Amino acid sequence: MNESLAVNDSSAAPVTGTALSWMEAESPEHNSSLEFSTAPLDFTINPWDIMLCMSGTVIACENAIVVAIIFYTPTLRTPMFVLTGSLATADLLAGMGLILNFVFQYVISSETISLITVGFLVASFTASISSLLAITVDRYFSLYNALTYFSEKTLQYVHLMLFGTWGVSLCLGLLPVLGWNCLNEPASCSIVRPLTRSNVTLLATSFFVIFVLMLTLYFKICKIVCRHAHQIALQQHFFSTSHYVATKKGVSTLAIILGTFGASWLPFAIYCLVGEKEYPSVYTYATLLPATYNSMINPIIYAYRNAEIQRSLYMLFCGCFQANGAYRSRSPSEV
Repeated sequence: MNESLAVNDSSAAPVTGTALSWMEAESPEHNSSLEFSTAPLDFTINPWDIMLCMSGTVIACENAIVVAIIFYTPTLRTPMFVLTGSLATADLLAGMGLILNFVFQYVISSETISLITVGFLVASFTASISSLLAITVDRYFSLYNALTYFSEKTLQYVHLMLFGTWGVSLCLGLLPVLGWNCLNEPASCSIVRPLTRSNVTLLATSFFVIFVLMLTLYFKICKIVCRHAHQIALQQHFFSTSHYVATKKGVSTLAIILGTFGASWLPFAIYCLVGEKEYPSVYTYATLLPATYNSMINPIIYAYRNAEIQRSLYMLFCGCFQANGAYRSRSPSEV
């Protein structure tokens, strides 16, 4: 049985020429809560797959603009923008993977294509989450070592993080292709076929490790920001309203970043650990779809809010913007 990244689903009876669903049931006694029309069609399209494809389209368009801007703007070569470009590239690939998965799923049914698509999506989303961790590390060091942040050593350190991020992501993406799958052992399948239960557990555990690291680093960043604000207030002998507003804004931004990331990925990561392949596929869809929204929100949080990205966007779409005076590249702590 050939399919692309299937999740167990038996909501629709097999029809001649039917494209296999992204999520499929291994035993007919477990019925999915998704119901399809019984009208005679050449194939049945799962509405959840349509939503995933639409999500992938938006993700690809958003992040393609960010990648193009960073690539074609010479001034955007600081460590912050290098890491932002890595994140946008990973999310762009993830969006393209969702689109290709939908196309291949309903046009070409092949085990080889299924494994390649799964591996591509695993590598892309892993690179996206790992890039978020790298950005968090960069923001921490930009505050902790503010005096030496813009040195050549920092750029080398960023390149090392990128090498590790994409190297690990590629390895995890190759695991299903190289044999760690359940195509020959259906009993070992997870909620996301053809990934095995052990493979999904590894991915979910890795996510929790990254989330805890990000939570720890952002807590330290929050402490540094508050300490800096307090030191400034002591130097000026009072804590002005502007300092309070700036500190509150910084803490609120960190809360939004962590809250968005956690709300997007935690449900799916938890369900990967507790879910069984016999469960209705609607549970997997309902937790996976919000996870893709994280890649949709990332460019808004990490790119479009940045003044230099906004400046480049204005130049791209208007072509008539004239910069007034020199413009200093902002550090991650100011974003």
